[in-house]
Parts: sequence; C-alpha cells; structure tokens
Amino acid sequence: MIRQESARIDPKRRATLDYKKRQFANATFKQHDYPFRLNFYDSPPTAEITLEQFEQWAIDRLRILAELEACSFRNKTPAETGAHMKPLLDKYLPLSSNSSASPALHAERQKDHYSHFILRLAFSGTEDLRRRFARVETALFKLRFQQDDGRERQAFVESLDFDWATVTDEEKRQLTTELVACTPGIRRVDDESWFKLDWERVPELVESRRVFVRKGFAYVPVREQISMVVTEFNSRLDRGLQLTGRALPRLDEDDRLSPILSHLSKNFATPDSHATDAAPLHGTAITAASIDPLSTHFPLCMKNLHLTLRRNGHLKHHGRLQYTLFLKGMGLTLEDCILFWRTSFKNMTDDTFNKQYRYNVRHSYGDVGGDANRRGRGYSPYSCQKILIENAPGPGQAHGCPYRHFSVDNLTALLQSTGVNDPHVLKGVRDDVANKRYHIACNRVFDHAHAADIKRVKDEGSWGPADLDTIVHPNTYFKRSYMLKTGAAAAATASAASAAGDGAVKSEMMEE
Repeated sequence: MIRQESARIDPKRRATLDYKKRQFANATFKQHDYPFRLNFYDSPPTAEITLEQFEQWAIDRLRILAELEACSFRNKTPAETGAHMKPLLDKYLPLSSNSSASPALHAERQKDHYSHFILRLAFSGTEDLRRRFARVETALFKLRFQQDDGRERQAFVESLDFDWATVTDEEKRQLTTELVACTPGIRRVDDESWFKLDWERVPELVESRRVFVRKGFAYVPVREQISMVVTEFNSRLDRGLQLTGRALPRLDEDDRLSPILSHLSKNFATPDSHATDAAPLHGTAITAASIDPLSTHFPLCMKNLHLTLRRNGHLKHHGRLQYTLFLKGMGLTLEDCILFWRTSFKNMTDDTFNKQYRYNVRHSYGDVGGDANRRGRGYSPYSCQKILIENAPGPGQAHGCPYRHFSVDNLTALLQSTGVNDPHVLKGVRDDVANKRYHIACNRVFDHAHAADIKRVKDEGSWGPADLDTIVHPNTYFKRSYMLKTGAAAAATASAASAAGDGAVKSEMMEE
C-alpha cells in the first residue's frame, strides 16, 4: 500500500478550520462616510441596523419607486415628474446637499444606501423584477442628478474616475465639420469639449442622433454628460443585480429576512398602502341609508360589489368580507353595517340572517372573536395589493379587482355602465391591463372622472402633489373622490351665494 502523509491536505477536500475561531472571531465592519449626495451603490453596507429599520426603510423607498414608475406610465413630462416627486422625496427619502449643513445628513444618506441594497435583495430573484428595479432606480438617480448642486455634482462625477477619453484639439480640428453638424447649438468646436467612448455606452444619445459616431466611437459633448453617467449607473446596477441573484439562495437560511423580502417583492406590483389610507372622513356622518348615494364615489371593485348586491340581494363570503371592511374603512359603525346588510338581504328572514351572517360582520369589526381580534379591532380594510394577489374570484363570486379578474369585454362593459365612455380612456385602460398595470388603469379612470375637480384644486393651490399621488387603496379612492366632488359642490354653492349677494346689493343700490 502507498503511505500518505497525514499532514498533507487532500486537494479534493476542503480544508476545515476550527469552528471556534470562526464563531468567536471579531467582526470587522467598513464605515461609510458618504461624501456626496449621489451614490453609485458600488459597495454594500456592512453595519448593523434593526429589523424595524430594515423593513421601514425598504417600504419608504418602495413608495418612491412605485410613484416614480406610475409617473412614467401616466405620461408625465420630466418637469411634472420632478414637481410631483419633490414633496414625496422630502417626506420618505430626503437627501440634503453638503451645503445645507443638515444635522441629519449622514442619517439620510445611510437610509438611502441601505434601502437600495435591501430592495436589491428583494428584486433580484427574477429577470422581470431585476429589469423593473433597474429601470426605476435609474430614473430616480437621473432625477436626483438633475436636481443636485452643480459643484457637488461635478465633484461626484470626478470621484468616479470614468475611463472617458477626452477628444484632443488636433482631433477636433480634423472633425470640425462633423462635430458641429451633429451637436445642436454649436457653431465652433472651440466652444465645446467632447468625450470619446464606445457608442454602446450611450444608446440614448445615438438613438436621438445627438452625437457623432465614427469607427465605433461616439463623440459626446460635455453638456450631455448626464446621459453618460446615467448609462454607467444602469450598467453597473445590472451587473450588481446579477451577482445578487446568484447569492440569494444563501438567504433562505435566515427566517427573519426571507418573509420581509418576499412581502416587498410582492408589493412591487402594487405598493402597499399607508396606514392612514383607510381612515374615515372626519365631520361626515355615514349611515346605512347613505351608502347608495355615496356609491358614486366608489372604485370599480367596490362599485361592482355594490351593484351585484343590489341586483341579487346577496354576496358570497369573500365578497361580503371585502365589502364589509371597505365600509368599515369609510367610517360606517358596526350597528349601521349590520343594518345595511340586513336590509340588503331581502330574501331571508331575520332568524336566518342572525344565525348565518350577523356574527361575521361583528367579527370583522372586532366585536367578537379571540382576544387578539378584539384588541386589534378586527380586520383592516383590504388594500389594492391584497385584493390583487389573494383569493381570486370563482364562478358566481363578485370580489377581487375587475381590472385583473374580468375579461377585457366585460371590463369595458362595466366601465361604460358606470359612465366611462371616452375611447381614449378605454384604450388606455386596455393597454394598462394588457401590461398588468392594474392600479394604473384604476388611476386613469379616476383622473378622467375627476379631471375638472383636479384642475380646480391645482389652480387654487389647495392640493399639492402629495395629495394627488397614485391611489393604492380603495378607501383612498373613495375619500379623495368624495373630497373633490364635495369641494366642487361647496365652491359652486359659495359662488352662487356670492352672485346672489351681489345681485341683492345692486338691487338695493338701484332702489336708493
């Protein structure tokens, strides 16, 4: 037999280390200084944060990304997008410049850094999620790049040390005619400087014919620097997402993070609602008798439930639960809700209703059930995200989201029955549904139905962009519709009263 040295390590076997040395080794963390407001997110964070911060920071960033994506789907111009996003960014993801000397500057940049990598973990699982995340993150970076201070922005670009070759004076003289012809607004080559790089790195500029291309190189003027920086950011982010996707299986062992990341990835379709989205209207008495007139302000999902209930005198379990919680979010009391359902179920006796349905309504409000249900005051009203992904309706059921669960023909017929007949709006809804942008289709219908009211509050300055952000909760739809319509009615009443008062004054003056 061949003797083997016991001290030699078999190359086919992994050398094992003492587990105690690995388990009790001192952890080393790299501290980040964040010298600039902008960030390319090249290095991942390594310091410790709490689970609450992990989840809340990711949710705040997700709200920003979802709203930015909605702006692009709703065809807002860059100026409109910037004005719309500014208050939301200040609220959920503020980033102060170095010149502001803000005491929260480091905390703001740390939150921005960590929240990016948390969502990178959540959205690197599939190619579709990676593509969408890269698109909206690039849009957010571009928006911030345009709004950044000029000197800080230039210092940030110089710190990246790009391998861009500067076009020499000799080469500029040789290509004078071509550079002047391909660069809008330039009459002499001495008035501008150019970079030379592979044309594949600036496809946006090549597509719009704003650069001169020669022998595979694009000659990019300095004024178009933003396109080069944004393209570089997008390419680096794509590579980072690919690497993150390969490392994802290692996270399956952590039971703390996996549920949070799974919840975040599901919410990317339709962002989860705010805690105050289901808050009832203040100063407005909502009773069982007022539900019918108020149904004109309902979103299509709840309007379909209401119409089905009035037509059939009954709803199945999931439809009753979805509608009950919506009414609860409107501010309908438990007693009025029981009265509403009793009067709606006309084809049964009081004894049948009390035995089969009354308890479910009380349980939804937290009036009965276990201690946890009573302490939590029952169930929360369903958000759009919950309606979209849970309990798809079957035959004979009316719950769910019509934009997702209806056929295109049935959806169009339902919209037309509710007064939406504009061909342009219906075409936009069909396109949104085909691209699975269900909440955008709902917002499109809302904007069409309230176009005059939205214009009025914008002209008055009484509502800001934060008050008109994308709707992601049925109760938000109702509340916003009610406030817009009642505000218009109040304005019309005040205008009529003012006109009547002016007429009375004029008549008195004529009598005198």
